[in-house]
Amino acid sequence: MHEFTFQMNYDEQSYTVMGYKGDEVNIRIPETFGGKPVTILYDKLFAGHKEVCSIYIPDSVTDFGEFLFDGCENLVYLRIPSSLRFLWGYSFVRCGLEEIVLPDGVSTISPYAFKDCRKLRKVVCGSGMKKIHSWAFGGCDQLNEVVCKDDVDISPDAFEPNTSILRIM
Repeated sequence: MHEFTFQMNYDEQSYTVMGYKGDEVNIRIPETFGGKPVTILYDKLFAGHKEVCSIYIPDSVTDFGEFLFDGCENLVYLRIPSSLRFLWGYSFVRCGLEEIVLPDGVSTISPYAFKDCRKLRKVVCGSGMKKIHSWAFGGCDQLNEVVCKDDVDISPDAFEPNTSILRIM
């Protein structure tokens, strides 16, 4: 059993998922609430939920808040919506994903977005990627492949301390 709490966004046309209570292994975020789309997953929504293995996120969602999946160390499947535009800092910190494919609408990877994702091995950036910030992948010990266009601006310390990342263009 799980329960979400919602708050209407400033535009009064969409909602943010503000809270989550539950102990489910598999979670499905609703696409709408009160007949309006769910567009934002708020900060720390799933933080510390080690039981979570998979999360389905609908195409209505455009923003991932800070520390969204913090400590979700058993998270192995995440359905990322094609509508996603923004990943805020620490979105995936200490989560258990092994591979992630970011949609074309995501143009930047914020500082510390994937910090200490110890199981992360491969990242595929969509065609809209423009910037990977400092320490975006800091402490990702197993990361050995990042696929992105050759014109992406990658901070010199984006992968610290693992500086031997293979980049495929």
